[in-house]
Parts: sequence; C-alpha cells; structure tokens
Amino acid sequence: MKVFAHRGFSGCYPENTMLAFKEALKTGCYGIELDVQTTKDGEVVVFHDETIDRVTDGSGYVRDYTYEELSRFNAAALWNGKFGFQKIPTFREYCEWVKDTPLITNVELKTGVYYYEELEEKTIALIREYGISDRILFSSFNHLSIEQTKKLAPEIPVGALVEHEGLGNAGYYCSKCGYPYYHPGFKGLTEEEVLGCRKHGVGINVWTINDMAALKQMEEWDVESVISNFPDVCMIYLNRKK
Repeated sequence: MKVFAHRGFSGCYPENTMLAFKEALKTGCYGIELDVQTTKDGEVVVFHDETIDRVTDGSGYVRDYTYEELSRFNAAALWNGKFGFQKIPTFREYCEWVKDTPLITNVELKTGVYYYEELEEKTIALIREYGISDRILFSSFNHLSIEQTKKLAPEIPVGALVEHEGLGNAGYYCSKCGYPYYHPGFKGLTEEEVLGCRKHGVGINVWTINDMAALKQMEEWDVESVISNFPDVCMIYLNRKK
C-alpha cells in the first residue's frame, strides 16, 4: 500500500506550502497530493480553497488576485507564527523542486466549484516543461476536467475523485470511462466498492486517512494507496509491518 502526503505533510506543517512538501519527502512517502488553481493573471498556483480566508492572513478569491498580490499573504497564518512566513507557491516552483525527487504527484484540478479557463492546458504545459509526466496523476471532482486532461495528455493517468458518499458501481464507471484510478472519501467507502474496482482493474486511492483504525482497514482491504495528513505515521506503521 502506497502513501500520498495530503497537501504535503499537512498534519504538522502549513498545507500546500513548499515546507510541507519538503517535510513530506523526509517521511519516505510514495507521493504528494496537492491542488492547483489559477490567479487573475493566469499563474498556476498550489492552493486548496477557492478563497484564501481559511489558511492565510488575507481574504477573497484566489482568482481575484494576481500572483504578486497573493504572494504577500502568509499561508502559515493558522500556525500562530510557528513557521514564520510561508508564501503560496506557484506550481512552477513545485515542479522545479519535485523533478529532482522520486515523488509521484497527485495533482487535483480545482475546477469543481469554479471552472478555471485553461487550467488543464497550463498545468500540463508545466509538467511537460519539467519532464515529469511519468510521475503525475490527475484527479478532480469535476470529471470534465479529467476528460480534458485525457485528451491533452493521454500518457498521464487519471483518477475519478468523488465525495464521501461515493459512487455506485464505481469500478465499472471508471473502467468504462478509461480512468485507471478511483479516489473515494474514506467515510463512505465499502468493501463491496473496493471489490468492484478490483474486478474491473481499477486502483483505489483513498482520502483522507488520519487515524490508525482507518489505516488498518485500508490495509485489510488492500487498496492501492492512502492519502494522509500524517504520512510519517502511515510510513512507520507500514514499514514495521514489512
């Protein structure tokens, strides 16, 4: 079972920052899950929420700021000064760093609430520029984005991301659509769903596994990967099992 660090090592460091990504690498995890959106001036940035209110010292929509403006906000504002100032990274900055690591990156296209123009095209262009197409996995709650990435970059695998309620007959759906992976929330996942995906040759990457009971359950069901805020705990447990 593989481990993806959810928004980097977000359980102990500010999410979706270069610090969280670099600390995730130290845990020995398989990969990193992150989110991309575009700014007012078309820069692809790594950020989860559509607004910056929750995790920074600013407010408003990501799409309403230029990157220069966004870079002034502290993405570590929730941590009460523990990590100083951490800027919102560009996806280019992330690619420049990750290309020299063995990490696989699960890029979530944040088009489920607001459909960013040419987000897929711009993200793929950066991935190809840095030569990391073979270490990328795309996912999105908006499966139109997944269809678009399939057309633009058929060499990059995709995963159907769904809410906690899941999707009935998910294995058949993913195989029918040509999605090699299914990304369900843990709370609604059933063993029947896992078996259905296995029957159709679809791998399952489950979010977000943050306690031992959930981790052990996913190991028992033999899912492909878990996505966790605490990749260190997951790796320690799995390494001990070996």
